[in-house]
Amino acid sequence: MTVIRQDDLIDSVADALQFISYYHPKDFIQGVHAAYEREESQAAKDAMAQILINSRMCAMGKRPICQDTGIVTVFVKLGMNVTWDATMSLDDMINEGVRRAYTHPDNVLRASILADPAGKRQNTKDNTPAVIHYSVVPGDTVDITVAAKGGGSENKSKMVMLNPSDSIVDWVLKTVPTMGAGWCPPGMLGIGIGGTAEKAAVLAKESLMDPIDIQDLIARGPQNRAEELRLELFEKVNQLGIGAQGLGGLTTVLDVKIKDYPTHAASLPVAMIPNCAATRHAHFELTGEGPAFQTPPSLDDWPEITWDAGPTARRVNLNTLTQAEMEDWKPGETLLLSGTMLTGRDAAHKRMVEMFDRGESLPEGVDLKGKFIYYVGPVDAVRDEVVGPAGPTTATRMDKFTDTVLEKTGLMGMIGKAERGAVAIEAIKKHKATYLMAVGGAAYLVSKAIKSSKIVAFEDLGMEAIREYVVEDMPVSVAVDVNGTSVHQTGPQEWAAKIHAAQID
Repeated sequence: MTVIRQDDLIDSVADALQFISYYHPKDFIQGVHAAYEREESQAAKDAMAQILINSRMCAMGKRPICQDTGIVTVFVKLGMNVTWDATMSLDDMINEGVRRAYTHPDNVLRASILADPAGKRQNTKDNTPAVIHYSVVPGDTVDITVAAKGGGSENKSKMVMLNPSDSIVDWVLKTVPTMGAGWCPPGMLGIGIGGTAEKAAVLAKESLMDPIDIQDLIARGPQNRAEELRLELFEKVNQLGIGAQGLGGLTTVLDVKIKDYPTHAASLPVAMIPNCAATRHAHFELTGEGPAFQTPPSLDDWPEITWDAGPTARRVNLNTLTQAEMEDWKPGETLLLSGTMLTGRDAAHKRMVEMFDRGESLPEGVDLKGKFIYYVGPVDAVRDEVVGPAGPTTATRMDKFTDTVLEKTGLMGMIGKAERGAVAIEAIKKHKATYLMAVGGAAYLVSKAIKSSKIVAFEDLGMEAIREYVVEDMPVSVAVDVNGTSVHQTGPQEWAAKIHAAQID
């Protein structure tokens, strides 16, 4: 009978979570690189180049791939013959591993978990508790898969109760475009079919733990209906032309994963969960012989990708930028930003709007007139860093605040991830402002452009505090211009048409 020691499990969980914070799975790197090499959209190709460069930098520097270091999900297969040398519950052991991983002094990970979600939404400070799924199985080992899932992709999860005669393919193709680009494509789609509503969702999440192998499936051919669905959806979702970061292109998904389970005769539950460009998961098995530590990959597994903004990139001095200069920017154009900007995301925007409603002035140090605000919640700095990984967060969460903030502050523009919704685009057009997009999944790369950082307001909000950044050559794209033209609308439309035309030819 196997005896598992408490510290062995805790150490294994902590090691796995640190490991996945800075190492992409090898299959994901290979999948993105293959997509990069065949991509014909320059904007999408540039985005994937930044993702691959960022990934290699993180592997070398052992710092997070994304500033959103995720909510931890754990799948445990507990052997029925296992006994424990432990004083803590299994839940508590796993959460102690999470706590140690996220507070590791050499690689602090961002604590994003809030208790009392419908009330105070108070940060637990150590990213606990994890979401844990158990199954008790025959055997004398403990098999564990850990994952860290960012909010931008998790928030795009979809679930439906279809009629048995409905088409799963039709639902997926109708639904994927409504997800926007906040899940940071290219990534994977995990689809759970059957069981009950909650079972389908767990199946979808669990499917994302499998490696990317769609090209192997294409080569050998499908052997069952689930594999036929994988191939059909892989082809048809990519034909939508959404592309990397939603900019339009040939690759939206690197793979489609499906798990199914028997269901009621009257039901067809389907859940779909995307995995983003910060795909993070690892597996280990405890056999009673000590902790199970991850094996670092070779840097040779990463392609040698170089990227620069090119001769057409426009350098912008944020400290002297005029309205006339900004109105000359073209949708899709690459900019290199230098100068001073402020940061602020959900909680900061909510607090600012509440202050406006009460007739109060913003705190000293928060002068947004003629400035840009960056939607970011960075990782804490370690060692000699100015700031930890500091990639953009999903901009649509700020849409409902945009008109008020533009009107009340004289803000010139915003920087974030993915598309803006209709309300925000209308406000941008109304105020002749601009929305710029930074690449999601390139957080460490972006952080190297930040030369100084200081908190200027709302320090109690932690990673959501308002900071002042001084940046040098921070790469962004013009995503919504002063006339309200959005590349997240025009780009996918253009590439869907090109893909369709190529099929006809």
